[in-house]
Amino acid sequence: MQINPDKRSVERAGSFDRTIDQGLRSYMLRVYNYMFAGLCITGVVSYVASTNEQVMTFLHSGFVWILFIGMLGMAFALPARINKMKASTAQLLFLLFTFLEGLVLSYIFLLYTSTSIVRVFFITATMFGVTSLYGYTTKKDLTSMGSIMFMGLIGIIIASVVNIFMHSTMMAFIVSVAGVVIFTGLTAWDTQRIKEIYYAGDADDVMDKKAILGAFSLFLDFINLFIMLLRLLGDRR
Repeated sequence: MQINPDKRSVERAGSFDRTIDQGLRSYMLRVYNYMFAGLCITGVVSYVASTNEQVMTFLHSGFVWILFIGMLGMAFALPARINKMKASTAQLLFLLFTFLEGLVLSYIFLLYTSTSIVRVFFITATMFGVTSLYGYTTKKDLTSMGSIMFMGLIGIIIASVVNIFMHSTMMAFIVSVAGVVIFTGLTAWDTQRIKEIYYAGDADDVMDKKAILGAFSLFLDFINLFIMLLRLLGDRR
């Protein structure tokens, strides 16, 4: 039986589309696996550090600011230099960042009850999951929203720095509410952006570096959303 050329073309196109879909799913799964591994490291390190009095004393004797500055440098260096790194180096830097994040966040176990931390974590996970799913499935271009969210991020950073000196409860509340909105929006935008940079023809090393960079962005979105929600919903000790 002779197959119509048009039919063969349709079949090849369908097969190609299925290959793309499978590759994209595999790529996104890799992104979320890296992110989940990072969150696990941060959570475990944060809790263990909070139970060690010597570690907490050392961290909050001023060393935590050194850690924070180092992490800020890594946050800029990883995206800027990742193309010149090996995938294994990028993995190591990402995991190191999540380890340091755990040390910096150890203070939350001193300020908030464990029950409220767990509760807010699951609230964050639910919000993040729904928003990331929206970013992955929506056909709407979220580029303009991402730009607005990024400008809002700059705004809350400036407001947070100013409030270090003002100690305004109202400003802290406004920053937290704005932060929830901004990091929710950034989660959707980052997810769509991560999906769009997928290319089936990439070498495995390139694909892995894209996945690490995507996981890094989503990890930051999740952590910051969690912190903002904790400030609003957490029960202080």
